[in-house]
Amino acid sequence: MTELSATERASSYRKTYIVMLISSVVSLVAALVLSVDAIALAKNAATKLSCDVNAIVSCGKVARSWQSSLLGFPNSFIGLICEPVVIVIAVAGLGLVMFPKWFLKAALAIYGFGLAFAFWLLSQSFFVIKAFCPWCLLVTISTVTVFSTMLRINLRENTFNAAPARQEKISNFLDRGWDHVIVTAVYSIIIVAIFFKYGKYFLPTFGL
Repeated sequence: MTELSATERASSYRKTYIVMLISSVVSLVAALVLSVDAIALAKNAATKLSCDVNAIVSCGKVARSWQSSLLGFPNSFIGLICEPVVIVIAVAGLGLVMFPKWFLKAALAIYGFGLAFAFWLLSQSFFVIKAFCPWCLLVTISTVTVFSTMLRINLRENTFNAAPARQEKISNFLDRGWDHVIVTAVYSIIIVAIFFKYGKYFLPTFGL
């Protein structure tokens, strides 16, 4: 690859890195709010949080569960550590930095664990805690988005060393925007599930 071709490839990822940057910033803000709430609850367990709408739509109920501190400290602290790293990657990408394949795969794998963790927490909220945390949902949506951008770049750069014919099919798949369709479907499934699970609890609160 020539330097020009590398620059052209890096330029083609600008929109992807912009989405990654916005999503990681949103996730960082949500993690910050959740961290502040966790500290407030640590000082006073009876503290009422701003998103404690009722017994079901309640960040406080979720935050008081053992699942919210799986590693012995608030899960939101992980976001405070990881999201700035993603922000740096996105900014570097916008600066036309071309990352080596091993780095792209490592970042995808690590964030893949984060995505699995986010979905696990969402499932715990649905079936065990039985409470809905809007900020947690925002983190989940942002995590899905960031992971999808990382996966897209990995596929474009063929970090998995697919055969030429297979890589061409992958490129055509991405060119047609089917990856966006899949991500949108994931969003829709999450939103619809939340609506059917919790809609009756929070819609009347907002006069809907």
